[in-house]
Amino acid sequence: MDFITSIISLIVGLLVGGALGYYFTRRAFEKQLKENPPINEKMIRAMFMQMGRKPSEAQIRAIMKSMEQGK
Repeated sequence: MDFITSIISLIVGLLVGGALGYYFTRRAFEKQLKENPPINEKMIRAMFMQMGRKPSEAQIRAIMKSMEQGK
């Protein structure tokens, strides 16, 4: 009987730990995305303008495509 209760305790502990780990990891990931959003076309245009250049749509699409391939 002692062996069965230890197995049940282990399984319950693993389930609770997994659920808590999932919850806190998901929460931290969402916080990171909110603080540091992924780059978009508007950000690329702003970077080009800061460098004193006016980008074409082809350049912006090429940069977005290269970033997607890099992931």
